Amino acid sequence: MQIKAAVTLEQGRDFEWQAVELAEPSLGEVRVRIVATGVCHTDAVARDLGIAPFPIVLGHEGAGVVEALGEGVSGLEVGDHVVLSFAHCGGCGHCLTGHPTVCDTFNELNFGGAMDDGSHRLALGDDSLATFFGQSSFATHAVVNARNAVKVDPEVDLALLGPLGCGIQTGAGTVLNRLKPEFGSSLVVYGCGAVGLSAIMAARIAGCQQIIAVDVHDSRLELALELGATHAINGQQEDTVERVREITGGGSQFAVETTGVPVVVRQSLQALKPLGVSAIVGVTPEVTLDVHHDLMAEGKSMIGVIEGDSVPRVFIPQLVAYFKEGRFPFDRLVKFYAPEQINEAFEDSKNGTTVKPVLKIG
Repeated sequence: MQIKAAVTLEQGRDFEWQAVELAEPSLGEVRVRIVATGVCHTDAVARDLGIAPFPIVLGHEGAGVVEALGEGVSGLEVGDHVVLSFAHCGGCGHCLTGHPTVCDTFNELNFGGAMDDGSHRLALGDDSLATFFGQSSFATHAVVNARNAVKVDPEVDLALLGPLGCGIQTGAGTVLNRLKPEFGSSLVVYGCGAVGLSAIMAARIAGCQQIIAVDVHDSRLELALELGATHAINGQQEDTVERVREITGGGSQFAVETTGVPVVVRQSLQALKPLGVSAIVGVTPEVTLDVHHDLMAEGKSMIGVIEGDSVPRVFIPQLVAYFKEGRFPFDRLVKFYAPEQINEAFEDSKNGTTVKPVLKIG
């Protein structure tokens, strides 16, 4: 069928909405009419740094309504509201033990540009278009593996839910699924974009006593305080490490680092108390650390966390339930854009004026 999609023809090019062909769903796949899709930093990285093949339709935080089922699909029906999350094989050891975020074929399925069987579902004229994260949600419709589609509560505004598929589950899951801070513990979040603010809301759910937000934008720090942070630090105006130590009485027990900025990565480790853990979720260049002192002498840990170590079909409905209870108000992060404003949405996200842009497709 013919659909509209924001095509990226080559590395660094702006998104261009064009008419493209979408194949019918194959075995184990579903077709979803996209209602809205989040605009994520990872899409910008893919476009500008070329981490996926071109030409491509990006987008990996889609939410929509199931329109058609391929053979062999169970657990989903036409008309279901779904959030689309990352691709995973479902059969490797990591998937089978509840860690699909480190699926053996995660990079191939999400960044390789093709479906599970190596084929393509999108075409521009005679040329195949690469798929991103098994969904390519910068489009009016997407064909995805049923494993990627998470059925959600139809009472909640579907247009809000797309970012749960990646950015928001990354922040919240890093806290609730991986760090699992004890009640009354201390946690610092470095970078108050959508991922960091989601981590702050999750830390409040977990019962952390001290939740410290670090950023360079006062507007984001103000929002962090409204969403559950107990303290805010502007990293351009204060010595972050010393201020964290002052607030916590020697250092935090946990940290979530979302910026990928090397100096901030170092701060997240240095501001921990002995035996503390820093979870790195931002893509970062090489970081030089005094690893002997920080890791060996003080027993600290630095870990990488992908997609919040989440099982999307379990975790995303939990976040929706927290939202309905008023305990996870992620709607405070969202600003809607029309599809033709996609390039503007990326710029607003990059310069910090919008926390989580969402394209309202249909």
